[in-house]
Amino acid sequence: MDLHSTYPGIADLKRRARRRLPHFVWEYTESGTGTETAMLRNRTALDSVRLLPAILKGELEYDTSTRFLGQECPLPFGIAPIGMSGLIWPDAEGILARAAAQASLPYTLSTVASQSPEDLASHLGENAWFQLYPPRDPEIRADFLARARQAGFKTLVLTADVPVASRRERQTRSGLTHPPRLTPRLLAQVARRPAWAFGMLRQGMPKMRTLDKYIDNKKSMPVTAHVGYLLRMSPDMEYVKRLRDQWDGPFVIKGIMRPDDAEMLEQAGVDALWVSNHGGRQFDGAPASIEVLPEIRSVTGLPLIFDSGIEGGLDILRALSKGADFVMLGRAFLYGLAALGSKGPAHVIDLLRQDMLANMGQMGLADLTQIKTIHHED
Repeated sequence: MDLHSTYPGIADLKRRARRRLPHFVWEYTESGTGTETAMLRNRTALDSVRLLPAILKGELEYDTSTRFLGQECPLPFGIAPIGMSGLIWPDAEGILARAAAQASLPYTLSTVASQSPEDLASHLGENAWFQLYPPRDPEIRADFLARARQAGFKTLVLTADVPVASRRERQTRSGLTHPPRLTPRLLAQVARRPAWAFGMLRQGMPKMRTLDKYIDNKKSMPVTAHVGYLLRMSPDMEYVKRLRDQWDGPFVIKGIMRPDDAEMLEQAGVDALWVSNHGGRQFDGAPASIEVLPEIRSVTGLPLIFDSGIEGGLDILRALSKGADFVMLGRAFLYGLAALGSKGPAHVIDLLRQDMLANMGQMGLADLTQIKTIHHED
């Protein structure tokens, strides 16, 4: 099958993914928080970034490569951390890690993924990142970091924008619980999606494997209390400084939306900042990430990562033009997984690459350094 003729865009993968996933899994993948205006705002604000085309530039040789956090990347994007991605497709984390390694792009494993750092050790490339939801217990925190380092993860990402759990009403209405339990209502949804059902039957329902080791040591606690005990959801600057001291590789803070936070974190010695409103999944009152990106760029010289609302190569170029140095995507890769299984992530990477090249050609850009000076149409 020629994937490019059948699925020429991310939107095509999204449509097929919805047809193949049980309703509750689709709602987990696609939902935001509140009335989902932050999600809509991300899309609307990206669409408002208009870049002027150029003519008479002659034949160009395109270079999409960039150097970021000490690594050479052939493309300026990678795979964002996705909690419980194993719910989307069996062996999701393994598939994503292998696709990223094959393409020499960053892959970020979530603390609450369905595979552990040890599970992925043999699948990682040279640019593996570990995302941390901060543990309360300092011994568990140190063990998390040691396990990630030993497995081959080189960059640590602290997610700081989840001080409290968000209310995701669509997920609740779908019947999804944490951890997932197959109630009669959900089993009826599963029965209508045989490809997903057979895959999960072979793999088993996903669990947060990274946490298993600590849960086993706290058997007296109720199951629902484990994650709340293990993961401190509201770190402060002292926590950041302790992590900086404990991690000897690149250290990134994810969830930056305010310039004053960027300035404070630069002084604390972090290596990069991740501008993100969590894809609209945490706070429905937040501005679009792309709206705050230029102001954050203006106050810090640190490398900036961007996510939230990216749906194609043009969106990647938009983010770079507004001050980002690197872009991360989550949902697009989940669409690829659900639509095409193990072939999906590689196809997503190629779609994004081709879309970037087509739009660079329209703007007369031979390489990504030129995007910083591109003219915008207001």
